[in-house]
Amino acid sequence: MATPAASPLLLPLPLPLPASTFPPRRAVPCARRLVLRPPRAGRPRLRDPPPAAPPPAVEEVGEEEEDDDAPPLRLLEPPQEDDPFPPEMEPADPDFYRIGYARMMRAYGVEFLEGPDGMAVYASRDVDPLRRARVIMEIPLELMLTITQKRPWMFFPDIIPLGHPIFDIIESTDPETDWDLRLACLLLYAFDVEDNFWQLYGDFLPSVDECTSLLLAPKHKTIPLKLKRLAPDHERFLWALSIVQSRSVNLKLRMGAFLQDANVLVPYADMLNHSPDANCFLHWRFKDRMVEVMIKAGRAVKKGDEMTIDYMSGVNSSFMERYGFSSPKNPWELINFSSDAKIHLDSFLSVFNIAGLHDELYYNAALTSGENNFVDGGVVAAARTLPTWSEGDVPAIPSLERKSAQALQEECHTMLESFSTTIQQDQEILDSDGHIRRTREIAIKYRLHRKLLLQKIIDALDIYQDKILF
Repeated sequence: MATPAASPLLLPLPLPLPASTFPPRRAVPCARRLVLRPPRAGRPRLRDPPPAAPPPAVEEVGEEEEDDDAPPLRLLEPPQEDDPFPPEMEPADPDFYRIGYARMMRAYGVEFLEGPDGMAVYASRDVDPLRRARVIMEIPLELMLTITQKRPWMFFPDIIPLGHPIFDIIESTDPETDWDLRLACLLLYAFDVEDNFWQLYGDFLPSVDECTSLLLAPKHKTIPLKLKRLAPDHERFLWALSIVQSRSVNLKLRMGAFLQDANVLVPYADMLNHSPDANCFLHWRFKDRMVEVMIKAGRAVKKGDEMTIDYMSGVNSSFMERYGFSSPKNPWELINFSSDAKIHLDSFLSVFNIAGLHDELYYNAALTSGENNFVDGGVVAAARTLPTWSEGDVPAIPSLERKSAQALQEECHTMLESFSTTIQQDQEILDSDGHIRRTREIAIKYRLHRKLLLQKIIDALDIYQDKILF
């Protein structure tokens, strides 16, 4: 149904618009609306600013003034730190880090440096003391040479084919004493295997002239002839024997269900030098079958400190026989006194702040005010080797202690006079000979270190007399 449309006459009309109440707009000339200058905040400018002064004339600099040798000021560069490493040490060859096959060695926060006495390991950053030991090196089993100390002979890696004549050579050695011959046998064979790790690592080992571990070593009376044939000449065989004696370690290796003592040549870890107060130790990690070099728990290491391990506890003659070096600060060195004079043990230890039992003596630096550079391993050795007495709570009599100390000093002077040279003469020999052979240098140092220990005992007895009497 259609809707009817409304007629236009019936629609309401629109309301008229109201008149505008705004005043009429005033016409402004266009010139008045132009802004000649940008508006400025603040006080209006009353006058124009004075003209700017002309720039100063640039004087021509002569050639003499242009050559300024002063370095430019560099504010954004970090400050240059002093090298913490010893000046005689140089970085090792980069190829030393790249030797590896199935698994490679890993080092964390250490650096290998090479010096006149061989290679050594130094810390490349500061290490805070921790409650747990920290790993600094990981050496996998594939890079090592190992052989058990007892039958059945087990060795790794298995580079020797089954039925090789080398098994007969190893079997012909003495099971009790010829551990070094068996390991030298594996080392010589490893150098003959093509593309073996030890062929490359052998370039970083000491040469024949630098091996000094056989100076005081006893002569092997019965060396199997078959073993000698593994080396092209006699010097090569002695070199391998010296490397084994001076660079091998004894570890308890767990292989599956077997736990056996083994003689091991651990590459990279054999660069660690000896110290009686070592900051590192070796650990066999059975899960990954690798040797770890770890920092002892609670030890703080600074950048540039040498990383060391404790080879063994023994006198200098034992170190010369096995490793080819000696030390004047060896705390286990012994001097045989024939005099009946004795000093009071507890009084001597208290003077130098040495604590612990006889086999575990150590210097307690916490009881010393300031720095004391006199007390070292030589003073600890003096406390072990000097004839002493101790009877419970019986105190020492100063007059008797002084007489006993003087008698021991006289005996030390007699021992020093028995040598053909003095301390100064030995030092002059070492300083004057620029091309001295390594073996002769080590032999002179061994004699010198013995004299330095005797002189250290004499000086320690002087301090003991001064502090116990006054």
